[in-house]
Amino acid sequence: MKKLINSVDAVEEQMILGLVKSAPDKLCKLECGNVVVRAEKKSDDKVALVSGGGSGHEPAHGGFVGKGMLDCAVAGAVFTSPTPDKIFEGIKAVATDQGVLCIVKNYTGDVLNFEMAMDMAGDEDIKVDHVVVNDDVAVQDSLYTTGRRGVAGTILVHKIAGAKAEEGATLEEVKAVAEKVIANVRTMGMAISPCTVPAAGKPGFELADDEIEIGIGIHGEPGTHRDKIASADEIAKTLLDRILADIDYKNQEVVVMVNGMGATPLMELYIINNFVQDYLKAAGVKVYDTMVGNYMTSIEMAGFSLTLLRLDDELKKLYDAPADTPALIRS
Repeated sequence: MKKLINSVDAVEEQMILGLVKSAPDKLCKLECGNVVVRAEKKSDDKVALVSGGGSGHEPAHGGFVGKGMLDCAVAGAVFTSPTPDKIFEGIKAVATDQGVLCIVKNYTGDVLNFEMAMDMAGDEDIKVDHVVVNDDVAVQDSLYTTGRRGVAGTILVHKIAGAKAEEGATLEEVKAVAEKVIANVRTMGMAISPCTVPAAGKPGFELADDEIEIGIGIHGEPGTHRDKIASADEIAKTLLDRILADIDYKNQEVVVMVNGMGATPLMELYIINNFVQDYLKAAGVKVYDTMVGNYMTSIEMAGFSLTLLRLDDELKKLYDAPADTPALIRS
């Protein structure tokens, strides 16, 4: 295993410290652990947004803490949910009179630990609620979750719910718009090579030189099936066809996210996007905006995921609203 780390035990903390030092005007780290909050004084007149999960998905989630998106991100060990006590500390640090909304990816550990943390917050009279993101069309149930997994579409939930919170909306209103995003966002991914969790020291699965994994998650877990390597256009079509079969996007405006899994060069992501744009146009889907880059990764996995978000006027306005975070800026 070759990795640019100092020790396996220090990976998560040193990563978080490096993130915070890269944007000290935007982020700070709590003393209690790998919990990142906004650097500026919290506002008591807005709902606070808390998210998080295992490390290894950078820039998610700490990179999306800042104005217009998250107020707090809690990082667990690589591909391991943060513990309830750390999530609770994050909730307490940013809680306001308007309440806290937790945005949770649909993995069993994340859901259980966030629910326990919310119970702890409720015991201290903190107003808190949550939504569960389940945008992955590849897998209905897996070793990691009941129902569909939460993957890259989570970033769009952060963006739009964050914008709603900045407007001064109530907790109920912020939750409602987050749930609207969840109902209209779908994702599917693939890999041409696996990733290696530092503590494991070996890849999560193996692929032959001529094999690809279709339907992967974001924790190094295998996908739905393996295929022989094909062209970028053919692979992108496979993923898009599954997404388009799940929601009727025809004559709708959408946000497209072409998300790298950590080791895929932008050259290849743009090649994929070239096909995606033409294919959606031919299918009668109107592209409102496109995001290309690394947003929700799987350490150094090589591959990509495609996400489509169906928009209405409200979602479009909130998507366009200003945001200022290390990983995403909207002016």
